[in-house]
Amino acid sequence: MDYRIREVDGCDPAIAAQIARLHLIAFPGEVPIRTDGGWWWLAWNGDNGRPIGFAGLWPSSRFAQTGYLCRSGITPSHRGNGLQKRLIRVRERKARTLGWHWMLTDTVPSNPASSNTLISCGYRTYVPAKPWCTNGAIYWRRSLDDE
Repeated sequence: MDYRIREVDGCDPAIAAQIARLHLIAFPGEVPIRTDGGWWWLAWNGDNGRPIGFAGLWPSSRFAQTGYLCRSGITPSHRGNGLQKRLIRVRERKARTLGWHWMLTDTVPSNPASSNTLISCGYRTYVPAKPWCTNGAIYWRRSLDDE
């Protein structure tokens, strides 16, 4: 399949509604994430022009020159096509243009696919001095200066 990814304005009500819809499909039962801050991307199915995934990047609230991969989701029928890796890479490119040096994120143990994708993109686990997630969260970081 032909997929396209483009940066979008999360403050635009129509875009925010698309991301919320995709969030509910990708993460049933979870409250959609706020999109009125940071940077956002939509992944599109080039075959029919429909959005099938999203990703967000926020500046870290804890560390300077650091980005936080806040959320990313792909509809179930389009998983397994490398879109998560592509969405990580576009967010890393954006972070570099902003002059950031690190990327952070977190996952839960019940989602090994996300952990495996992060590992394949060069992320490594670490233990933050002040954890910010629920108990059992796995914390990840990657230096953008390694390349």
